[in-house]
Amino acid sequence: MHSTAQTEQTENTAQLYLDLMKKVLANTIYEDPPIPAAWAPAEQYDELNRRLGVDWPSVAHTMIGIRRLENVESCVKTVLADGVPGDFIETGVWRGGTCIFLRAVLKAYGVTDRRVWVADSFQGMPQADATTHDGDRELATDQYNAFLATDLTTVRGNFERYGLLDEQVSFLPGWFKDTLPTAPIDRLSILRLDSDLYESTRDTLVHLYPKLSPGGFVIVDDYHIPVCREAVHDWRDEYGVTEPIEDIDGLGAFWRRGA
Repeated sequence: MHSTAQTEQTENTAQLYLDLMKKVLANTIYEDPPIPAAWAPAEQYDELNRRLGVDWPSVAHTMIGIRRLENVESCVKTVLADGVPGDFIETGVWRGGTCIFLRAVLKAYGVTDRRVWVADSFQGMPQADATTHDGDRELATDQYNAFLATDLTTVRGNFERYGLLDEQVSFLPGWFKDTLPTAPIDRLSILRLDSDLYESTRDTLVHLYPKLSPGGFVIVDDYHIPVCREAVHDWRDEYGVTEPIEDIDGLGAFWRRGA
């Protein structure tokens, strides 16, 4: 039997590990400079920008920032505490940082019966002229593929750097429309979308939401992007999903699936 003091110490140790992981993954420790982009023009490291995830880090393994990592942590802890069954998945992973953090939470709490699914094309964004949605063509995110495209070998290597590449991590390489319909996933408790575009957002919700357990969470990293938000609301209207959407940081949003 563990005493209350031992339980508290275990929890404190786990939290110290996760707090350090957030700082390392977002690289608020060495403060790498951002890569200037059209909507993220900063050239110098700024603590607030990195916390909010509004810059493009040159070295960090995630660009979602500390605040959205904290949201991931809160959602995962809730499904673990409430016994909501299912694995975790992120669709659109860049350098893998958020998925690495998901695996770290499982490691911190000794959870061995859940898997982290890492879904990405691992070749960047789809060609804008190949999409059927006007907004996706206008956004043309493929123009940033020199920065956004991260291959599978690199992402696997990033997991290895943290000692977190094991049998509880599974990769789904390819375009979502090809991989998600037949993905060998039985049940999810965390469904995190980070795919920017209308078509990829809709593909993810159509094929994976039915696998989300009641009490599980949908997290939409790019809710502030109009085409992504449009896809979310079109899909919710079509499928009668009415759970309230909650803001995370003015950029991302989430909701919890009801009974």
